[in-house]
Amino acid sequence: MPDPLPAETDVVVVGAGTSGCALAARLAEAGRTVLLLEAGPADPVPESADATTMRAAVPGSPAAVEVPAELTATVSRSVVRGRGVGGSSAVNGSYFIRATPADCDGWGVPEWSWDAVLPAFRRLEADREFGGSPLHGDEGPVPVTRPAPGYEPAAAFAAAAAALGVPEEPDKNGGGPPGCGPLPANAVDGRRISAAVAYLRGQQGLTVRGGVRVSRVLVEGGRAIGVATDAGDVRAAEVVLSAGAVGSPELLLRSGIGPADPLRRLGLPLVADVPGVGQGLSDHPMVTVPWRPVRRVPAPPGLALDQVLHASPDGAPGGVEVLPWFRPFSVLMPPWRTAPVDDGVLEIGISLLQPDSRGRLTLESADPAGSPRVTYGYLASAADRAGMRAGVRLAAELLRTAPLAALVAADDGLPAGDELSVAVLAKDPALDGWIGRHLGTAVHLSGSARMGPDDDPGAVVDGCLRVRGVAGLRVADTSVLPRVPSRGTAATAVMIGERAAELMGGAV
Repeated sequence: MPDPLPAETDVVVVGAGTSGCALAARLAEAGRTVLLLEAGPADPVPESADATTMRAAVPGSPAAVEVPAELTATVSRSVVRGRGVGGSSAVNGSYFIRATPADCDGWGVPEWSWDAVLPAFRRLEADREFGGSPLHGDEGPVPVTRPAPGYEPAAAFAAAAAALGVPEEPDKNGGGPPGCGPLPANAVDGRRISAAVAYLRGQQGLTVRGGVRVSRVLVEGGRAIGVATDAGDVRAAEVVLSAGAVGSPELLLRSGIGPADPLRRLGLPLVADVPGVGQGLSDHPMVTVPWRPVRRVPAPPGLALDQVLHASPDGAPGGVEVLPWFRPFSVLMPPWRTAPVDDGVLEIGISLLQPDSRGRLTLESADPAGSPRVTYGYLASAADRAGMRAGVRLAAELLRTAPLAALVAADDGLPAGDELSVAVLAKDPALDGWIGRHLGTAVHLSGSARMGPDDDPGAVVDGCLRVRGVAGLRVADTSVLPRVPSRGTAATAVMIGERAAELMGGAV
């Protein structure tokens, strides 16, 4: 029989994910009494330690949960999110690149400008290559490593990028001009260092409970006073939702905090009319271009991720990311696969970094056991479709460039029998059709409870992450970002936890 939950605490943090672990740990270190609640297991799943695969993220894993989502009007997928301590940082590809200075300054919130968040980025990391510099920390809980040179396929990819005029970018977290360079990872010797592994160290004043489902925030007289759970109510001086870009807005809505009319239609009591809850969701649309090596490519000595390219080819002014995976996807088992691929095929992922498209999260019913409806609205704009085409064509061009062409089996740079042919690449309508059939998502959900200034009617939280209209309640995860960063979200999610603790007086 599990121990009962404490009836009262100073701060209750809902969600022991990538942001929540950092936030709870830093608050406890500052002397606050913190209860960290997690719906998933409290102990890390063994598979989550292996950073060379994503086996912990497959459907059915105790460390993952599937969320049904509509990517477009005709494409639906199940989006996998981390479940359990560490959240998605315990199941992802160990990609650990910061949001860029332009991202942070572009959010338009002074508390989250590049200069304001850089100390948090430095504080969280122990960078093995660049630590101790003005841009990087060397004493933080998250180790940041980069692959050692010498792996032939990765070197060929870098050489192909250089042949196309893409500059080198040795420090992807340095805030410099985009280019091609080694990918920073939160992994050491093939072991994934999740936010839970990095931060949860038995701090005095911190209680972590798994297997506890929070149904709503308790609000009295316009102030959050705690949370209702399936293990009983907990009262707290402050409540912070760190349940992720799906879980946090869902909890707000189920607590009666959100757009008034939809909540009334579901029969939910209205606590605060906050129209922006669940609106403006953004993420990176993604497709993978398959290619067949002329011979069996040796497994990389470390992670499957090695080099990554960021560029703005014609037609994609906001930029694309081109990310080669050097292990077969049948081994990696990534959660976004849209179709089986045989072991002889490798793939290159292409993501659109600054999409115009925006989605939304809504409730289908008042039943707390129901799933929210997540609609991405991908590729709704002509600019987004042009950007994805430009990214796919760039990947194909890389495969035909001399350093990579020597490794590719097919004359056209693409595996025999695949739908993606030279003829398809040449015509916009045909390529749009191919992209639509293969469309996936990078699972970098953001913006569903975004921050903004007081005069922004769509802002859910202010620069200190306080929820509009409800005192004592904050949100701290990627749902608060006004738009998805132009890089993956893992490093930024940890930074959000660090910065939130700082804004609450719990980080130095």
